[in-house]
Amino acid sequence: MVWRPPGWVLVAEVLINILDFFIPDLLFYSEVIMNFFQLLRKKKELIPLVAFMSVAATGAVSFALYSLKKTDVIIDRKRNPEPWETVDPSVPGKLITINQEWKPIEELQNVRRATK
Repeated sequence: MVWRPPGWVLVAEVLINILDFFIPDLLFYSEVIMNFFQLLRKKKELIPLVAFMSVAATGAVSFALYSLKKTDVIIDRKRNPEPWETVDPSVPGKLITINQEWKPIEELQNVRRATK
């Protein structure tokens, strides 16, 4: 009869092997970062380019996250299939709203009452 370790030991070994495969080698990345900074120290004309590109990338990511959080953006259509029904007319949806006056349309109100 062959001795086998308990099942949890085998699961732990499998998990360790998976983590060793997926976790990157930190020494490699630290070496890449150090080489990047050494390159910037040698070629100082690249510093403004790197700065502008970093600011642009940060701005693009932050604007994308901001756009997803705005109420005008609809991602989930199942919970709110008709979002135009919940729009508050007193809140402007544009950057500039000139002479905004909102009056309910009687025909639309009649249709809305008839369908409810």
